[in-house]
Amino acid sequence: MTQPFLRIGARGSPLSLAQTRWLRDRMAEAFGLDDPETALPIIEITTTGDRIADRALGDAGGKGLFTKELDEALLDGRIDCAIHSLKDLPTQLPEGIALAATPEREDPRDAFISRGPKSLMLLPPGAVVGTASLRRQAQTLHARPNLSVTLLRGNVGTRLEKVQRGAVDATFLALAGLKRLNLAHLATSITPVEDMLPAACQGALAITARTSDIEKFAAVDHRDTRIAIAAERAFLEGLDGSCRTPIAALARVEGDRLRFHGEMLTPDGAQRWRRDADNALGDDAAAAARALGLAMAQAIRDEAGDALRLSD
Repeated sequence: MTQPFLRIGARGSPLSLAQTRWLRDRMAEAFGLDDPETALPIIEITTTGDRIADRALGDAGGKGLFTKELDEALLDGRIDCAIHSLKDLPTQLPEGIALAATPEREDPRDAFISRGPKSLMLLPPGAVVGTASLRRQAQTLHARPNLSVTLLRGNVGTRLEKVQRGAVDATFLALAGLKRLNLAHLATSITPVEDMLPAACQGALAITARTSDIEKFAAVDHRDTRIAIAAERAFLEGLDGSCRTPIAALARVEGDRLRFHGEMLTPDGAQRWRRDADNALGDDAAAAARALGLAMAQAIRDEAGDALRLSD
């Protein structure tokens, strides 16, 4: 029996499997493999986050809930790499595991989903927006304090179905996920980043691997995505980017410059702190991006003061 070239670990949700198959095809092209299913088998692994459906992730432990079991499989040698939605990846990885590659990022924007109104601003007062994201909750209430927000967990199909049967009036989903599931046509509208800044690293995928193996994945790494997410992950790190604090960030490489936008809110949306920057990248672009993200986080920490400490 032919031995696999690499064993890929992934969560078993429809979205996880769709994006893992997409990235597996890119890996097969980069490695010159003719039969991805045989050479790069996908090992489905159920994570703690998959088993929690009745409460917000911040209440259950925050980031790491979708990665712990995959990390264990890597360190145990049961898989050779794992594929994640990068926004689910903690800023600090376990010893022996590294972020090996980030393919080119998909559209980072949020999709607005409702049965009628075309945007958040057109919902009637008192309408209920369902979301499991503390960021989306805070941004919704900041823009529309006369709306109600309730917990909405489940995979993409479950959340779409709950909107359609009227369990909530509207929700938000990552446009990248809808595209990867060929469901982008179900978006009521696409929310401009000026109106709702996305989660840090939204739309980006990550390949994690044992530290000793990361050079194997250089062929599927996308430079501009890697630079942008370095700034966004540093921003998260500087603000304690767990699921307990509403944080949003988006960086874009434009030539030799990095445009960065980041914000933090209180969970009730009453207060928001935002920083924007446009900096030269220099010779070490990744280091410059990381330094910028940390500087923007520190600026917000200094301005927010006690409000940030209360939300931690």
